[in-house]
Amino acid sequence: MGRDYLAMKTDPATTDLINSDINELKIAATRLISHAATLGGLGFGTSFLKWVASFAAIYLLILDRTNWKTNMLTSLLIPYIFFSLPSVLFHFLSGEFGKWVAFIAVVLRLFFPRHFPDWLELPGSLILLLVVAPSFFSHTLRDSFVGVLLCLLIGCYLLQQHIRASGGFRNSFTQTHGISNTVGIILLLVFPIWSLVVHVL
Repeated sequence: MGRDYLAMKTDPATTDLINSDINELKIAATRLISHAATLGGLGFGTSFLKWVASFAAIYLLILDRTNWKTNMLTSLLIPYIFFSLPSVLFHFLSGEFGKWVAFIAVVLRLFFPRHFPDWLELPGSLILLLVVAPSFFSHTLRDSFVGVLLCLLIGCYLLQQHIRASGGFRNSFTQTHGISNTVGIILLLVFPIWSLVVHVL
């Protein structure tokens, strides 16, 4: 009985089977680590591009108030910023700080309209939108596929409007302030396209 047990314990076929299982476990663990690293990199890329897109939208908003005088619907940058704003900035601006800014903006607009500059209308609207948005928009829709799709549609619309206003794609790069505007709008498209690719993967 003892000899049979020792023979079974040291059986070459059993040893090969155990080694094979261990090798398969090693391969599975290696693949798991590789996929986790890839997904982590994709997530980092998404969050980084979200920051880039938000600052590009803010930059275009500033240009619209200074140099970029076209008939484009630049007010669409407000919902774009709302949907693409990184969570840290979103929670900061929709919290107590944002409430105070919104309160001051409303008071100035109501009681001191002559002292309320025109260039503050869209930023004031953004702060109001961040503060008063229902949780369905600020938590559910903002981080969903629908929010990314809305950002993509807004970016595509602004790009085609900018190209049309410039008189063609080539002119959009050669006119005064054309390069900065075109690059800014293209940056608006990079974040939603990347996010859609990550969703598909």
